This record gives sequence, structure tokens and C-alpha cells, in this order.
Amino acid sequence: MLPPETARLTLREMQLADSAEILAIFADDYARRFYPEMTSDSAAVEWIERNRDRYQRDGFGLWAIIDKASGTLIGDCGPTWQDVAGSRVLEIGYHVAPAWRGRGIALEAARAAMSYGFAARDEMEIGSIVAPDNVASASVARRLHRDVRSYVNSRGLDRFLFFTRREDHVATV
Repeated sequence: MLPPETARLTLREMQLADSAEILAIFADDYARRFYPEMTSDSAAVEWIERNRDRYQRDGFGLWAIIDKASGTLIGDCGPTWQDVAGSRVLEIGYHVAPAWRGRGIALEAARAAMSYGFAARDEMEIGSIVAPDNVASASVARRLHRDVRSYVNSRGLDRFLFFTRREDHVATV
């Protein structure tokens, strides 16, 4: 399956040439609170390579979010496998560049990615992992998902898993 599109957005596989735009997604203090490693070109290249490996292994990963109107790479979003308290969970992650936040981009892309995940896999639930103090991401996750539970990740950090069960999912793309 190809990455999804929405009315305003195209999701596509990341390319190494995207490294400057990927790094710019995490260029502000807010994003770096949650992704402190994203401060260098090499970190952005590693991020892209990790997702390119996922495309090969899993058939999906975080995709570049492209604004259709301008052709600009404005974020990333997609399904990835994550460990949640010892269980493998298909998680929808999303990150949007500072200048593009507050426009519904993350929610629009995440809805498309979740619909893709349910169509591509037979998972009974899909979630989004959020740090308790990531208010912006939690706001998106609350609108994207139906339920939430807390857990402690493998590094001993509190996290929320917002999730939607297959039977509760309504495709919005």
C-alpha cells in the first residue's frame, strides 16, 4: 500500500535529501524537550535511515508530510511498531514543524495514517504514545483516539497510550 493522502497533505517516504527539513521539525525548544537528540544533521539522517529501514522491513514508518499547496515538507507522521509495557503496539506518531503547528496538520495526517494502519494490518488497536507534559501532542491524541491508559516505559518514564480499537475506528480519509 502507498502512503495516504488527504485533502491538504501528501504523505511520502522520507529521503536522505530531506534531512534539513526533518531537522527543522524539531528546531524549537518545545520539540527538543521531547526529542533532545534532534540537534544535528547526523541525527536527522539517522532518523530518516531508521524510517527507511522500517519501510523495507514493515512496509511503513514515519512518512514525510508534504503540504500540497506549497510542496513544502512540514512534518512527519505514520505508523511504527513500539514497545508499550512489554507489548508490541502499532503506534501513530506525528511531528509538525513550528511554523505549521496549530493548523490541524498533525490530526489530519494522523487520521490518514491510522486508517492506513487498520487497512494494512489486522491489529485490534492502534495507539499514540504521549509524554504527560506534551500538551500539544496529547491534544491531538485526544481527538484522534477513543481511549487512554498510562504505563511506564522501558526507561522508567511515565507515558500515556491513547488508543482506538478496530471496532471503534471510522475511516476519515
